[in-house]
Amino acid sequence: MRSVVKQDILSLENVINNVKHNQGLSNKEALDRLNKFGPNTLIEKKGISIFKIIIEQFSDFMVLILLAATAISVFMGEMMEAITIVAIVIVNAILGFIQEYRTERTMEALKTLAAPSARVIRDGKISVIPAAQIVPFDIIIVEAGDRIPADGILIESSNLAIDESLLSGESIPVEKHANKKLVYNYRGNINLKNRENLICMGTIATYGRGKAIVCATGMKTEMGKITDMIQNIEDEETPLQRRLAHLGKLIVYTCIFICAVVSVTGILRGEELFTMLLAGISLAVAAVPEGLPAIVTVSLALGVQRMIKRNALVRKLPAVETLGCADVICSDKTGTLTENKMTVRKIYTGESLYEVKGSGYDINGGFLTRGKVIDPLKYRALKLTLEISALCNNAQLIRKVEDRGKLPRKIRPIFTKTEIWDVVGDPTEGALLIAAAKGGFTREVLEESYIRQDEIPFDSERKCMSVICENVKNETYVFTKGAPDIIIKKCSKMLAARGIVTLTPSARAGIMKFNDDMAGEALRVLGVAYKQLDDVNTKKDKLETDLVFIGLIGMIDPPREEASEAVLKCKLAGIKPVMITGDHKITACAIADELDIYTEGDFVLTGADLDNMDEDKLVKIVDRVSVFARVSPKHKLTIVKAFKKLGHIVAMTGDGVNDAPAVKEADIGVSMGIMGTDVTKEVSSMVLVDDNFATIVAAVEEGRVIYSNIRKFIRYLLSCNIGEVLNMFLGMLLGLPIPLLPIQILWVNLVTDGLPAIALGLEPPEKDVMISQPRSSEDTIFSGGLTSLIIIRGLLLGISTLAVFISMLYYTHNVDLSRTGAFVTLVITQLIHVFECKSESRNIFEISFFNNIYLVLAVFCSLIMILSVVYIPLLQEVFRTVPLALNDWLLIAGFSFIGPVGSSFFTRKTR
Repeated sequence: MRSVVKQDILSLENVINNVKHNQGLSNKEALDRLNKFGPNTLIEKKGISIFKIIIEQFSDFMVLILLAATAISVFMGEMMEAITIVAIVIVNAILGFIQEYRTERTMEALKTLAAPSARVIRDGKISVIPAAQIVPFDIIIVEAGDRIPADGILIESSNLAIDESLLSGESIPVEKHANKKLVYNYRGNINLKNRENLICMGTIATYGRGKAIVCATGMKTEMGKITDMIQNIEDEETPLQRRLAHLGKLIVYTCIFICAVVSVTGILRGEELFTMLLAGISLAVAAVPEGLPAIVTVSLALGVQRMIKRNALVRKLPAVETLGCADVICSDKTGTLTENKMTVRKIYTGESLYEVKGSGYDINGGFLTRGKVIDPLKYRALKLTLEISALCNNAQLIRKVEDRGKLPRKIRPIFTKTEIWDVVGDPTEGALLIAAAKGGFTREVLEESYIRQDEIPFDSERKCMSVICENVKNETYVFTKGAPDIIIKKCSKMLAARGIVTLTPSARAGIMKFNDDMAGEALRVLGVAYKQLDDVNTKKDKLETDLVFIGLIGMIDPPREEASEAVLKCKLAGIKPVMITGDHKITACAIADELDIYTEGDFVLTGADLDNMDEDKLVKIVDRVSVFARVSPKHKLTIVKAFKKLGHIVAMTGDGVNDAPAVKEADIGVSMGIMGTDVTKEVSSMVLVDDNFATIVAAVEEGRVIYSNIRKFIRYLLSCNIGEVLNMFLGMLLGLPIPLLPIQILWVNLVTDGLPAIALGLEPPEKDVMISQPRSSEDTIFSGGLTSLIIIRGLLLGISTLAVFISMLYYTHNVDLSRTGAFVTLVITQLIHVFECKSESRNIFEISFFNNIYLVLAVFCSLIMILSVVYIPLLQEVFRTVPLALNDWLLIAGFSFIGPVGSSFFTRKTR
């Protein structure tokens, strides 16, 4: 397309000369161009196939270890072990597949934007065609409410305003003008601020109409460039995946070491080479926590279900935990921290300054002056201001019912048959309608008293709009709204508390002072005025003269009500919230200050600042920046990369296409489910189905809880495995019979360990979960003293088990009975230990046993199963156990409590 532009589009005059805009392209020309340039569609990354999802379930490092253990078990002739391990791998794969497949189906259901159509001129006729068939040099017609189907250059426009928040992040629609004098070279790096004659794919016309020549389609459009930018970003492993991979490698090295030591020791003692090799392999298999991958998957899947209940949809299981270690959240302003709905905040009249309560498209609200609630009907200037706001207005306020009943059952309650107010037309005029409705002045009510006779539409040169209305008394009025400086020049009088008075220079200065104060608070200000017409035949150029000034209306896209509390929780949790927006610096700072994102001493950078700054300089100061304003998609990527270069775990929230590259680059990308675009949802790791910033904080908490619980069951599993290996290792070194048979070890790893470990994944959050600092990206899964806890408890567990085996062997000389005693001791000590794992800072005598009923039930089930193995004849044959007498149980109980007493002493020492 770039070469086409060089050849054919040297200036707008040449474009218009090359294309007969009264005729447009012929159908034959359009077909030729469609064949040459391709359809006007974005090249989408193919969705994840079912086959790929299945393959991914077997690519995890721990799963590969289990498959290797299976091969070893087959080699040793232990088919039962091999079958059991394969069953675990398959169950783990099924769980992961079900979760990811369901998520992909849910993502498909969340796609609500259908492929748009467009009005084009072909062969001199206006035709409606699918947007995919638009080609360069087509002439498209744009009207209010239309989604722009391709990038184009305006050749005609009438009061056209475009909502470009999808691309720029700015919440206020941008005025567009046909300017034939502007030369346009399509170089791929257009400044969003200086393109008043350009319209872009995906943006929405909110006001007026226009006609444009298409200059770019498909991947050559601004939206296409962003899509291409997204596809060039490589996916990275999550912190949890990196930590589990590290754990897997550690286990492999440990297994190799154990094999070598045991084999060499036995050979030096004169044992047969093959016998000692099998013994070493048996120990290595015992060292592998077979249930770990399945338990991690189950824990993450359970976390996903809890997050769905809290309105967060996780697309990838490992992403559940990643938010828990995020220490920077880069959040888009418009629609994420704010409502993306212009709202009137203040009204000034000659009577007083009024505060308007309520936000968004909610007509519930009130009016305050000097802190007191008032009735607007009792204040003449305020009443007239609201009436003019509704009458001098072309937007519509309607009730909207959305039925999302086709969505997956788990998230359906959030959407189904939700009745909301909506605004059709310009968002600014919509805000005026809402403010008027709060005072009881709806369009329907006012139209019973006023009939619109004529309109002087908004014009970018006049910067105002007027309507002529006649009331039931046959009185004719001109109602005008527009830029305050323009309105004030058109006024000779003002409505004060004592009535209509002359507008003196000092009064003008006072009005402009209020205007400047509102603008300083990042409010967009409009002025309103009126006059009564004595002569209905007054010429139009005289209608907007000698007006009576009524008031100023200040509005803004306000912060979400929940956002302020969410930001506070982030700061308490040691997470830095950063606002990234395309809006003006003043507006961004005002919102950031209101939400307490910005504090005194913080840096505020604009896109221009970033352009003049190299990467190294940005990295040095980025930790001190809390607001980025007037930024482009390229800047957002740069910002996220700068934080990541410092070692931060970065979350990026967004809804527009402009956010998608940074959302994908971030460690955890969070998109909006309702307002978010499909592109952003597809690249994100998590979707907020209610678009609520507060949901991110809930997800952070859930992520921290999940990671804490993963540490708990890893502590439990590895302590138990160390105990098993130590028991076997010392027994062999001492020349004793093997204390535990491989089938017994496997049963303990998969059954006794498995149920309590899964139950640990359901532990409720500890009190300090959201007031502690995030984990460092350099931390391993064993950081914070976990290694010491695992080793100490594993030693105590192994020594206790071996002590029972030696004691019973010494007194009874019965190997099967001694193995049964060691087997039961191993299980009992592990079931006691699982309660110790509920907390890393408190011992078993300080924790609450019954705040996780699932853990209690899991321990009870494991006790029933060990008793079954010991006393049911059929199971005795399989596991080679014998019944235990009362004195055996007393011996087992005594040694089983050595562990908790010893570890509680260690815990007190290390606090």
